[in-house]
Amino acid sequence: MTGPFPTTAPPAPRQVLKGLLELAGLDGAQAGSVALTGSEPVLPSSYAVGTIAQATIAATAAAAAELWTRRGGSAQDIAVDMRHAAIEFRSERLFRVDDQPPNRLWDAIAGVYRTGDGRWVRIHTNFPHHRDGILALLGCAYERATVQEALEKWQAPAFEAAVAERGLVATMLRSPQEWLGEPQGQALAAQDLLSFERIGESPAEPLEVAERPLAGLRVLDLTRIIAGPVGGRALAAHGADVMRIAGPHLPFIEPLVIDSGRGKLSAHIDLREEAGRETLTALMREADVFVQGYRPGAFAGHGFGPEAAAAIRPGIVYVSLCAYGYEGPWAGRRGFDSLVQTASGINHGEAEAAGIEGPRELPCQALDHASGYLMAFGAIAALRKRVLEGGSWHVRVSLARTGRWLQSLGRLAEGQACPEPESSAVEALLEHSDSGFGRLSAVRHAAVMSKTPPRFARPSVPLGSHPPRWPD
Repeated sequence: MTGPFPTTAPPAPRQVLKGLLELAGLDGAQAGSVALTGSEPVLPSSYAVGTIAQATIAATAAAAAELWTRRGGSAQDIAVDMRHAAIEFRSERLFRVDDQPPNRLWDAIAGVYRTGDGRWVRIHTNFPHHRDGILALLGCAYERATVQEALEKWQAPAFEAAVAERGLVATMLRSPQEWLGEPQGQALAAQDLLSFERIGESPAEPLEVAERPLAGLRVLDLTRIIAGPVGGRALAAHGADVMRIAGPHLPFIEPLVIDSGRGKLSAHIDLREEAGRETLTALMREADVFVQGYRPGAFAGHGFGPEAAAAIRPGIVYVSLCAYGYEGPWAGRRGFDSLVQTASGINHGEAEAAGIEGPRELPCQALDHASGYLMAFGAIAALRKRVLEGGSWHVRVSLARTGRWLQSLGRLAEGQACPEPESSAVEALLEHSDSGFGRLSAVRHAAVMSKTPPRFARPSVPLGSHPPRWPD
């Protein structure tokens, strides 16, 4: 798309699901056999967040079911309810541990501010080094009022540029039209929502008969925050052995670890040390999928770029996530869902629809969750390619391209009039289990499958709870 984003009503979810399946090389006709219940709007938004929630979760389930048939399973019924899917896209804010809600997700000074030129910027300070860098740039104290006072001396474009130059994270509010006119917005037009690249040769790898679609398949999850961890969680829900790898020196946000850690092993590895790199290499030799969510090229510096991974483990499925896409002047920038929403015009569009001044966020971290499910869907589709034709594969997803997809689906004229889901409706979707943090109540997976129901075989645990080795 090179012209303005459409304002017409979004397409039917089944049509969106069909497009996803065909993009990954699967039979689009499978979309006709998935029961998709509910309709927009299901959350207060002018964008089709319910549609992308339902479609990405359904696509992942359909791909898992199809792979299961290739390893001896039989056809099964699949159903995804749109409201349930949308509520799952809020999972990190809805869980409870020992009946207590999650701790605060956002830093005290994170959020939106008015600049001296009358525009708006959003800063992201959840990690201490990002917070300290912003405060040093502004030369102010750690208080919202002083941050606002300091930003009144800046013009938004200059502040955004200064932040990027220092490797920090903040963006200026743009309209959709402004974003489409930006070089990065234009660069995204040539990038696929989900891309597959063959990066090495290896023989086909048929899968043995198993009780679950991804049983026996090993996934290394080197991601943080929401999108990548959600992708790993989805793979675990369909039976994969997922090992979350975290650097012991890196900051983390505990509520996100709790919610997205369901079903996973969790180990510490320090890639700054030779011993850590050797340990990861050994794990990779026995892995099927490697998932990373760092800036393009960052993992190559540690010796674990896509081609290097394919040399270590021929037949690997390497899944990458980045913020702003893989081409264009912003390709190397750090970013998060909230910042991409601001930069790309989504916050502007929501505010305009609500008739308010300043940014308005989506009702959930939709770019994160949708991108996470696209990563899981892409990984399963690439595993299918490995079964059929062999090879090592590189799957790529970006938050900004997912945002562009959401914008391209059109708008809901009365979407923001949708009421919030009632607490009783949310409560009915919670599942309860013991965890490494206490008794956990969390939103259960939204896909319903008649023969291989998604479930988490392992409890959520603190980072580093397991040794960095695959279980027998």
